[in-house]
Amino acid sequence: MVLAKDLKSGMTFLNGDKLLRVMEASHHKPGKGNTIMRMKLKDVRSGSTFDDTYRPEDKFEQAVIETVNAQYLYQMDDTAFFMNNETYDQYEIPVEQVKDELLYVLENTDVKIQFYGTEVIGIQLPTTVILEVTDTQPSIKGATVTGSGKPATMETGLVVNVPDFVEVGTKLEINTMTGEYLKRA
Repeated sequence: MVLAKDLKSGMTFLNGDKLLRVMEASHHKPGKGNTIMRMKLKDVRSGSTFDDTYRPEDKFEQAVIETVNAQYLYQMDDTAFFMNNETYDQYEIPVEQVKDELLYVLENTDVKIQFYGTEVIGIQLPTTVILEVTDTQPSIKGATVTGSGKPATMETGLVVNVPDFVEVGTKLEINTMTGEYLKRA
């Protein structure tokens, strides 16, 4: 069992029959009354996100999530295909369940597949990925790193705000947690 006050971003827990992942969690102390926990949660099975509040002393069963090293193979129709790196077993995951994560991975990229018991519930990405810019406004002569930036579309379809000097064809390092540009690769 885990208390609501101990839930942190990234943790997964059971609430009734729902398997929920904490996206953001914060303590909130209103002027009057008791402290509450405000949380942005994601229903792991349906992919929907919602906000909820709990009392700090509310108890939940923490879900035990296991991971397996795998490789993203390809996407066909509404299914993404992955292969276990050790056993060569293939896993099919509905694209709807992992659409946000797929914006960061190219074919043959290593990821970790997450399991709750025998149920595949998602994928875990590396902290950073290197992607190529496929579309952005032309670079501005004399642009510096400190400019406000411009949007750039990466080869996976991900749109990232980048400095003005970045051009089409540039490979960039992207943080998968925040979706932010880090540096040129």
